[in-house]
Amino acid sequence: MARLTKSNLPQFAVDIFQNEYLAEGAREVNAIVTVTATGGGTAGGQIGGYNDGPDAAVVIMVDCSGSMDYPSAKIHAAREATAAAIDAVRDGVAFAVIAGTHEAKEVYPGSGQLAVSHPGSREEAKQSLRRLTPGGGTAISTWLGKADQLFLSRPDISIRHGILLTDGRNEHEKPADLQRVLDRVQGHFTADCRGVGTDWEVEELRRISSTLLGSVDIVADPSGLADDFRAMMQNAMGKEVADVALRVWTPANAAVRFVKQVAPTVEDLTERRKESGPRAGDYPTGSWGDESRDYHICVQVPAAAVGNEMLAGRISLVVPQPDGSTEVLSQGLVKAVWTDDLAASTKMNPQVAHYTGQADLAVAIQEGMDAHRRGDVDNATSKLGRAVQLAHESGNEDTFKLLAKVVDVVNAKEGTVRFRKNVSEEDSKTLETRSTKTVRVKK
Repeated sequence: MARLTKSNLPQFAVDIFQNEYLAEGAREVNAIVTVTATGGGTAGGQIGGYNDGPDAAVVIMVDCSGSMDYPSAKIHAAREATAAAIDAVRDGVAFAVIAGTHEAKEVYPGSGQLAVSHPGSREEAKQSLRRLTPGGGTAISTWLGKADQLFLSRPDISIRHGILLTDGRNEHEKPADLQRVLDRVQGHFTADCRGVGTDWEVEELRRISSTLLGSVDIVADPSGLADDFRAMMQNAMGKEVADVALRVWTPANAAVRFVKQVAPTVEDLTERRKESGPRAGDYPTGSWGDESRDYHICVQVPAAAVGNEMLAGRISLVVPQPDGSTEVLSQGLVKAVWTDDLAASTKMNPQVAHYTGQADLAVAIQEGMDAHRRGDVDNATSKLGRAVQLAHESGNEDTFKLLAKVVDVVNAKEGTVRFRKNVSEEDSKTLETRSTKTVRVKK
């Protein structure tokens, strides 16, 4: 595998946004860390022009359980979508297709290995899709396990990405079985998950996508699958470096309270920490192409008197090297200064305030929809009213529109709403699925 260095990776920049001023005795330091990667755009799945084989692989997992034939438009759309995704695989990228039921079967190439993409192999793969036929149950752990086997057949490949489609609940295995496999494959590959129709479980797919550092979304109408699969594959083809971690160092007697990705979606990384040296821990961020993401980091520091200042944290972007070392791609500092200036210490940084609200918005929607499922309409109305208020305040127009399909908005500013009668399952599921999508701070 080619050695990954600053010269053959996208250029990473770390920007820190915070109010570093604390009141006397205050102990909590909050900062928004914006990470931006630019200058990518290599082709052929090879990083930095190295030609020692593909350095990217993708496995498409397609639900072929019996329910995919009801209506039959679902399995037809799944074949078309998989074909569209295959067409978007760049030359030189390794790939495979799996049919998922209560077991996992290799549809292409079918040899226990990954094929290498070129015009001929892509055409062969599309011809093989006629073997995507519905029948059987749903045990998603077997799909993930098979994908992991295929990826592990090429240990020289660093960027590994899965695309998973399902139309139903994971009914033919115990939740513990799925969790056991997720624990095993975590960190081996990333995965984007899609639910087609409305009979699948949002929380189930979110657990898979969250563990595997991917996305989750709904495609309510099967006719929209092809465009969605094509876009997912194009995004996957833009990834150029895998296993980037956010390394947070804190001084003695300080501790990290939480680390959350807050844009483009909310994802709590706090429990994913791996110790990486004295007072330092790594938080996984997955694979990167040309893109920008925001993270909210909260550090608890020792209380200090007015006039004291300290380095509360050092934030680094690191990537592993073949020899076991890590390369530092970029770095930023989080500071703390104690002051008796009330105006300075009470002023909330705009980025911190915005993303705190976005995280609260996601929680309010999820708690509101959960209350509605339980029949607790009063609590559901209260939570979704708060969500409407937060979406309105932050300018999250997409989420506001989704909320307005579930509740009648009486007063957005005050969060006064009424639950709509006869809300469709599609509208409810779309709101819940996309609840973690955020908008960035307006400059």
